[in-house]
Amino acid sequence: MREWDELDLVPLSALQHYSYCPRQYGLIYLEQVWDENIYTMKGRWAHERADEEADKLREDVQILTALPVGSDLYGLVGKCDVVELHNGIPYPVEYKHGRLKSSIHDELQLCGQALCLEEMFGVPVVRGVVYHISSKHRREVEFTPELRRQVWEVAEEIRELNASGVLPQAVYDARCTDCSLQESCMPEVTDGHLSQDWADWSEAKRALAVDGS
Repeated sequence: MREWDELDLVPLSALQHYSYCPRQYGLIYLEQVWDENIYTMKGRWAHERADEEADKLREDVQILTALPVGSDLYGLVGKCDVVELHNGIPYPVEYKHGRLKSSIHDELQLCGQALCLEEMFGVPVVRGVVYHISSKHRREVEFTPELRRQVWEVAEEIRELNASGVLPQAVYDARCTDCSLQESCMPEVTDGHLSQDWADWSEAKRALAVDGS
């Protein structure tokens, strides 16, 4: 089995951050940048609600909350919001603040939890749930071989990025609209496709200021 240095261990939440936006991951984990907005506050609130919501589940299902987990095989570490035990079989539940929607980023994080639970409990974990608090809907996710492979690939990309220490290039697109790190990231300036246009505009603005003085 591969031996992991502490810095090679990938947090489960990093799977979601990196797959959504590598630069977002880099700002949070490499640059230690974190800014709050309404969406991050709702996300934090969703995790705090996990214990409360778990109490509403059936009495015949054992519930574990805020469970620390890890995988020696995949080099993953983190914490599960809620794990339901159905006849001793773990069933991870990841809490998200929004309404029902399919998201590969959430599914990668949930699958990472399942891989950790398989090692810890010594049993296959084939399904889990993303619980959308706003719509109170449980969306079941099957941990297919393809999804498991993607978890490994994303984790390896994260380790490569960590080793390089290079902050990924910004990409200015629809993902930036609701990102809490937009001010720190400045994607409209640092996007490789837009930076030259921005530089040209800035130079023209400075020239006008000089001419008008």
